[in-house]
Amino acid sequence: MQEDTLYLILYGAAAMLSLTACCYLLLRRSNAIIPEVTSPVRLRQWAAAFFASMALSHIWYLPTFYFTASDDILLSYLIGATLDFMTLVPLGIVVLMSMLQDRKRPLWLAGVTMVPIVAVMVVCIASCSITFLPVLYAYYLSLGICLIIYMVREVRQYGRWLRDNYADLEHKEVWQSFVVLAVILLFFGIYTLDPYYRAIKYIMQLNNMILVCYLVWRVETLSELNVTSVMDGDDLPQAIHDHIGILLQQHCIDTQLYLQHDLSLQQLAKAIGTNRYYLSQYFSSQGTTYNAYINSQRIDHFMSLYRKAVAAQQSFTAQQLALESGFHNYRTFSNAFKHQTGQTVTGWMKGLAKAG
Repeated sequence: MQEDTLYLILYGAAAMLSLTACCYLLLRRSNAIIPEVTSPVRLRQWAAAFFASMALSHIWYLPTFYFTASDDILLSYLIGATLDFMTLVPLGIVVLMSMLQDRKRPLWLAGVTMVPIVAVMVVCIASCSITFLPVLYAYYLSLGICLIIYMVREVRQYGRWLRDNYADLEHKEVWQSFVVLAVILLFFGIYTLDPYYRAIKYIMQLNNMILVCYLVWRVETLSELNVTSVMDGDDLPQAIHDHIGILLQQHCIDTQLYLQHDLSLQQLAKAIGTNRYYLSQYFSSQGTTYNAYINSQRIDHFMSLYRKAVAAQQSFTAQQLALESGFHNYRTFSNAFKHQTGQTVTGWMKGLAKAG
């Protein structure tokens, strides 16, 4: 009885946390975790819907606590699992896909993939039998593998899009989130299809609470990215295209525009009087990308600041100079520095000291 009471408390806490997270994402417009970040409205709405389905999921499993006959408990579980596969699981997939902001993907596919599962579950409910559960296990596993393959491909494409359009990747890369969320959703599916082990029931409620907290953090820290498409016929005079290098010198390097955090390809194109398609083509013809170009300017700026500080015998740290050069943090700067120069920041500074 004590264990049942403890589980009910945990069960209720998970439901309330889901409901609270849903209301928070719907009603609060600004972020509490990182106020300066504007998270995607579309992602906030889908995440709120996912949390609402989590709260409802706790409601339609409540009858299992009060039924005593095994047939009634089994029927209640089957109904709850069916409702979960109609709402919770597809919404979880939609949330994963909504994190990718390079283009809008066909979200209806998440619902279509659940149709076979729901159909088999309805048969199980009608017959009050679990005979077909092995078939569901096989399908769910196959679906999970296909989803992982699809998302790996899409996340790689999204990463290339980020590097081509944004200079700072802080809080924009999402592959770690997909790994965590995919594992949690996979565990949820296993639990839904086989909920009888007591230990799994406790772990599942903790899993739900971790998922809510993690997903709220992910939504709050993911910046909204707006890169408008170039329409066919949006031509630019050839003379301007030929002088993009000069325009970059005048409007990006001379003005130190590259020091601006979260400077996007679209913003830079607008600043120099062209569009992002031609600017992207220019970087491609130079054998580089937008992200590499901006980081190159920032690293050159860091080197200049470092040399001036050393010459003036000023007190400074590499972290301070990196932030002054436009980087979000030292880790991002260090990775970009090594990628461009082939050596670490410390190694470069030591080599400069020896040369001097």
